[in-house]
Amino acid sequence: MQKLGGLFTQADAFITRWMARWGVWLLRISVGLVFFWFGFLKFFPALSPAEELATRTIETLTFGIIGANISLPVLAGWEVLIGLGLISGKFMRVTILLLFAQMVGTVTPLFLFPSETFTQFPIAPTLEGQYIIKNMVLVSAGIVIGATVRGGDMVADEDLAEESRTRYKEMVKKQGRQSEV
Repeated sequence: MQKLGGLFTQADAFITRWMARWGVWLLRISVGLVFFWFGFLKFFPALSPAEELATRTIETLTFGIIGANISLPVLAGWEVLIGLGLISGKFMRVTILLLFAQMVGTVTPLFLFPSETFTQFPIAPTLEGQYIIKNMVLVSAGIVIGATVRGGDMVADEDLAEESRTRYKEMVKKQGRQSEV
């Protein structure tokens, strides 16, 4: 039984190291594919199920200045750029900024059109509302990916992680004292 426990521990450590090594990369590629795909669909009228709500939201936010004929291709290009940036790993700071800005726009229909995004506000979202709410996952993914743009990475070593947390706490404590001066 002890040998089985040792094998489990070794397998668990291997899998955890593999996830730490490849997790952010896989997250970046998969989120990039989602943005690229959904953006690409918007270049072709009536292919994207989000098209009508997205264009109406942009028109409302711009007080009718920007209509669907302009907003849809701009939004499509914006999402494709986010996708390409994430897939390629190039211009990550700009890509993450574009992602967060796009997500702010994406959430606005929940407030502008609650009767279309909820069957019972605020607890029972429609399919469109669910589509928007799931974007919290994309925002979280952007945060995780963004944490690596300055060379940060995941570690599967408890001691290294604890050392990093300790250094961070010391840095915060030191900065707090400096701001008091």
